[in-house]
Amino acid sequence: MSHIAERASHADAGTRPSRFHTVAWRWHFYTGLYVVPFLLMLALTGAVMVFFTGFQTRLGFTVHVVPQATTLPVSAQAQAVLALRSQGQLVEYIAPRAPDEASWFVVKRDGLTEAVAVDPHTAQVLHLVDKENTVFAWAERIHGTLLMGDVGDRLIEIAAGLGIVMIATGLYLWWPRVGTRWAQVLVPDLRLKGRLWWRSLHASVGLWLSAVLFVLLLTGLSWTGVWGAQFAQPWGTFPAAKWDAVPLSEAAHITLNTAGQKEVPWGLEQTPLPASGSVAGVVGVPAGQPVTIDTVAALAKQLGFSGQHHIQLPQSATGVFTLSADTMSGDLKNPTRDRTVHVDQYTGRVIAEAAFADYSLVAKGMAVGIALHQGDLGWWNAALNLLFCAAIVFLCVSGMVMWWMRRPARSWRIEVPPMPRNLPLWRGGALVMCGVALAFPLSGAVLFAVLLLDWLVVSRLPVLKQALG
Repeated sequence: MSHIAERASHADAGTRPSRFHTVAWRWHFYTGLYVVPFLLMLALTGAVMVFFTGFQTRLGFTVHVVPQATTLPVSAQAQAVLALRSQGQLVEYIAPRAPDEASWFVVKRDGLTEAVAVDPHTAQVLHLVDKENTVFAWAERIHGTLLMGDVGDRLIEIAAGLGIVMIATGLYLWWPRVGTRWAQVLVPDLRLKGRLWWRSLHASVGLWLSAVLFVLLLTGLSWTGVWGAQFAQPWGTFPAAKWDAVPLSEAAHITLNTAGQKEVPWGLEQTPLPASGSVAGVVGVPAGQPVTIDTVAALAKQLGFSGQHHIQLPQSATGVFTLSADTMSGDLKNPTRDRTVHVDQYTGRVIAEAAFADYSLVAKGMAVGIALHQGDLGWWNAALNLLFCAAIVFLCVSGMVMWWMRRPARSWRIEVPPMPRNLPLWRGGALVMCGVALAFPLSGAVLFAVLLLDWLVVSRLPVLKQALG
């Protein structure tokens, strides 16, 4: 029998390699009870999102056109859209990624946010999408909130924090010790049978995947309502004070997101937008020219924007034209080229700019990490992420299979791993794991509550001990 199999047998039989092993095993099990359903959901919805970000577009399948020598002005394309949606308000123009792809315009009307694909060479409307009801949009809402708003967001945040605890305990359980070589853990022993075969695969896949899963959970946590919005994001937000003598709006960059989708770079979301109506900034649209969608589009090219980029139109008297290209909205495959430029709607002057080089260290790390998370770095990134999603599903399924096979026949007890006999060691181990989880407030609070329940109630009531196994 391999060393992995021996350790698995010891764990099940009660003869453990170390007393702390039981603490780690018990908390790996407890966190798994909560985390596994969420990990399955995140992996499956994440795979759907990665398919579109990596191989198609967030609005659906790529809309192709026949390339021609000339391209019509953006205003002419916009007029075709407004002729179709006469009561609509033009919000955004998305330049085509390649000559054989359509332009997109985002229009708001009657409470709907629609994206309209237009042939840039003929101004023919080709496709119309309700931005809130694409496959990607539904997957993103389930992925982020379970369609339950803030409640769903908090439940997922708890799961992500506990998922990090599960990674830490899993690494402890299967980290090679005396008498075990790395090869015996990193390569599954397929000669084993039954539950030990599943454990060997679970351990090997888990060790290989641990760093990737940690990055996915950490970058996912950056979007959550408590740890992300109230702790991490304020530390990493671009400070508007860097824009000298620029009047600021009461609205933040997050208002540029449309249809509830995350399109603005993480490090800019909480940064206030600049306001139009001053003499601040440097020359943008040449003096004497009107400030229109066409002259702003020409300015974008002059500033170096090419391929897919966004031009968001001012929506109020103090609003600005915002030119942007970044990985967050799927424009680029290199987050270090992220760039956002704001133009005064009256003077055409460039009044503010933020690029990757201007981000804080935290925001730079998140820009790269989120791009990896979403599969934005190219087809290879998307393909790897789909493989990671499949591996996460396997870890969840194999964990459930091992639990089911460990249970006594015809027993409906949960079969929690046994309570450690050495209570001081148990307290020490619990404090270590609580310390890991308390880096994430919601997860830490839940873990602490479960610790108290397990120690003060479950271990002292025979009925509960019997039910839990």
